[in-house]
Parts: sequence; C-alpha cells; structure tokens
Amino acid sequence: MVIIRINRKNHTFVQSFAMSGHAESGPYGQDLVCAAVSAVSIGTINAIHTLTGVNLVTDIEEDGGFIRCDVPNNLSKETFDNVQLLLEGMIVSLKSIEEEYGKFIQIKEN
Repeated sequence: MVIIRINRKNHTFVQSFAMSGHAESGPYGQDLVCAAVSAVSIGTINAIHTLTGVNLVTDIEEDGGFIRCDVPNNLSKETFDNVQLLLEGMIVSLKSIEEEYGKFIQIKEN
C-alpha cells in the first residue's frame, strides 16, 4: 500500500508531503496505481519548478518506494501561494485515486 502523509502548517498550508510503499495493484511494470501516484507527484514537483522556479527540498529513494518534499520557507507571498495551489491540485488528484483504489493507497493529513 502507498501511504501518503500531508503535513500542514497550522492545519492550513502544505508544509511537506511524503509517500512510501508500493501499491502492488498489479504485476511489476503494470501497476496502474503506482504509476498514477508517481505521475501525479512527480508531475507536481516538475510543475512547481517549471511554473514558479521553486525547487522543493526533496528526498527520493532509488527504488521508487519513498519520496519526501518540503516547501522552502523563504518564498515571496505570490510564489508561496502559487506553490500551494499546485500542491492542493496534487492532493485533489491523489484523493481521486484513493476514492477509486482505496485498498492500495491511503492519504493521511495532519
């Protein structure tokens, strides 16, 4: 199962997120849930960098079983707001996957 942890500052802004585990919803190379979660998360990281110029602080394991991203603290208000919008879009997409494939993915928010 893929466990996704969303850490919010003051229960409002996304401070960081982490994903760990493997969905194992299909054979290696055909696991659609893992592919979807990976595409959404890596796509969001890439979109944040391309559209805002922000490099999230990331920790990614080689085997693809773990990723953690932290939002830098020194962003302008406009940049911070844009990063937050993109992260909230990621969460909406991940929750859509969770609704359909809940036995393979779980999202936890604090």
